[in-house]
Amino acid sequence: MTTSNNRKTTKTLILGLLPVVLLAAILYIIVKVGLPFFGEGGPPVEELTFEQITLQNGQITAEVRNTGHEKLTVSQVQVNEAYVNYSLDVDPVIPRLGTATITIPYHWVEDEPYEIVVVSSIGTTFVGEVEVAQLTPKPDAKTFGMFSLIGIFVGVIPVLLGLLWRPFLAKVTDKWYKFFLSVTVGLLAYLAVDAFGESFELAGEISGVLQGLSIIFFGIFSSMYVLTLINNRVAGPSNEGRKTKGIAVAYMVAIGIGLHNLGEGLAIGAAYTLGEVGLGAFLIIGFMIHNLTEGLAIVSPISKKQDTPKNLIMHLVILGLVAGGPAIFGTWIGGFVYSKVLALLFLSIGIGAIAQVIYEITKMMKKKDESTFGDIPGGTGIIVGVLIMYVTGLFVIG
Repeated sequence: MTTSNNRKTTKTLILGLLPVVLLAAILYIIVKVGLPFFGEGGPPVEELTFEQITLQNGQITAEVRNTGHEKLTVSQVQVNEAYVNYSLDVDPVIPRLGTATITIPYHWVEDEPYEIVVVSSIGTTFVGEVEVAQLTPKPDAKTFGMFSLIGIFVGVIPVLLGLLWRPFLAKVTDKWYKFFLSVTVGLLAYLAVDAFGESFELAGEISGVLQGLSIIFFGIFSSMYVLTLINNRVAGPSNEGRKTKGIAVAYMVAIGIGLHNLGEGLAIGAAYTLGEVGLGAFLIIGFMIHNLTEGLAIVSPISKKQDTPKNLIMHLVILGLVAGGPAIFGTWIGGFVYSKVLALLFLSIGIGAIAQVIYEITKMMKKKDESTFGDIPGGTGIIVGVLIMYVTGLFVIG
């Protein structure tokens, strides 16, 4: 019996692999043997992407990636139309999707604009710009401390202050409770739509070969799937699961907002790294005002939950750290190792998390009231939530 089963399994695997093996053979013939329609089509189309430009005393460093379909050879480098000496950390020939660090000894002047041009061996030029030259922060204890403090002020403090709405929400009537749950949905929907717009804008800045749209949809659906698994495990169909439903939704809200705050931290850290100190300072103030309302979204699902003061305080502190803490990590990443691909991935994961949270809150509301958003408290709450985020968003320029 065992031998028969093994034969069946082997036969099934062979049948499954057969199309792949045949396609591999055909591709081998096309590449190695050649076909009439695979003739010479002129010079290769080259593409080089500047991933990051950093400035240190007497030096400019550019991180570049070959995002074309062919290997690329770096031939010359210019700064503001003047040819300069440079060094590469790899061979001048950069393979497809390979990266290289170009180090340029150059005495740049603070607050001046600079244009770095890389010239390939076939004369193609690629441009990277520094709008305002500023010393790039180094990853030392002082800078880590500064970025951590920024993350605390941007994420942790305003979210914790927003959690202080819990005692107020605990005393409102059922209609007002539904209104504030609907406000939460409006707040989160605004964040999701806003992040979706940002993600498409960022995807447009990424080379086509890196497939920005694929990154967006991967991030959205993977985070929705993971949060669904977590929610089913924590608040399943059992009686104990139903008791923890409210707190589970609150933690899901905190996770979704935390991922969004990670993106905000990335924006602030990148602004400081690019020398846009004024913009970074304005972003801090704007996000603090903006994030105060996020505490309301977190505590709404548990405002009617009965618990001991000790447990309640513990949950509120953890929820505040989960929602606000990622802003700290975001400033570190944005300040030291900013990558558009990484930023797009985090942004997309946040969108998926927020979308899943909206679904869970809506499902929780529907169990208590079939009308959900079809009555005055529900519909008005969504409108008010969107307006709150729009008005507070006016303080954020980015």
